[in-house]
Amino acid sequence: MATGNETVVYLSEQVIVLCSCALSFVGSSLIILTYICWSDLRTTPRKLLVFLSMSDWLSAVSYAFGVWRVFHTNSVDCIVQGAISTFANTSSFFWTVAIAVYLYVFIVRSSQRVADSLVLFFHLVSWGVPLAITIAAVCLNKIGYDASEVSVGWCWVSIDADDRVLWMLLTGKIWEFLAYLTLPILYILIKRHIHTAHAALSEYRPILANRPPTHSFSSMADIKMTLIPVIFITLRIWSTVRFILLLVNSPARLNPVLMTLHGIGNTSQGAANCIMFVLFTQPIRTRLCTTLCCCSKCREEAQRSPDAPHGLLPGHDPSTLREEISTRTDR
Repeated sequence: MATGNETVVYLSEQVIVLCSCALSFVGSSLIILTYICWSDLRTTPRKLLVFLSMSDWLSAVSYAFGVWRVFHTNSVDCIVQGAISTFANTSSFFWTVAIAVYLYVFIVRSSQRVADSLVLFFHLVSWGVPLAITIAAVCLNKIGYDASEVSVGWCWVSIDADDRVLWMLLTGKIWEFLAYLTLPILYILIKRHIHTAHAALSEYRPILANRPPTHSFSSMADIKMTLIPVIFITLRIWSTVRFILLLVNSPARLNPVLMTLHGIGNTSQGAANCIMFVLFTQPIRTRLCTTLCCCSKCREEAQRSPDAPHGLLPGHDPSTLREEISTRTDR
């Protein structure tokens, strides 16, 4: 709802978006902590997911502050929050595409060496470009109060900027549009390659079926990264819709339902990734449950076997993404 030159953010919208920020904060933290705690999960694709989660973590914190404050002027904290969320949000776009590029080179081009050599380039682009854009925007006074025209209480590109649409593109939208185009193409090529590999080996399946199955759990989680573009597009589309409605000057962009969906979408990627790669990944879920149970029963276990080690999942060896694809193909 618009009042004069300002869009009203209802309390219900604030509560919902803040809850979304909290879930994303917890989800991103879990992804980072599981990577730190369990060494057999430290594959390169999951490392890239950790960098994406760092961006999502920072994004959730900055958005939560903006939604909680609901700025009304170009204050210092508004500009700081806008700068941080701009950097984190744009970085998240780059890391999402970086994961897709890595998996494409690794799986389709069958070159782990080349894929691993791209990681440094990913760092330079995914941190450097957003940082350069954000610094330029702040120095040129483009970041500030935007009256929630294309936000939900937080600050982004200042409503007073004459070239506001251009800076909206530079500080997020153009990279978002490129991600919409790039991610589906890369993941379609990956899935097509895997499907071709399955078909090529189909005549050997009766022989290979006698092989004892191996369960490369951490690699199964890496395979689930192919769902990242689906999550990305589903969550980000509401922001894109509001931006397009702004370009055509439609009042529909101020619809409370659309604003709420926008707020949820912009702040939920960390939570969605956590659901896919922590809660829906059996070994990690099992380890988390075991850890929680160990905390509640530590005294009892200490009394019965004070020197016994507490293995989480004995017998599970770390494996690579290619091994999991091979295992899935053999089946």
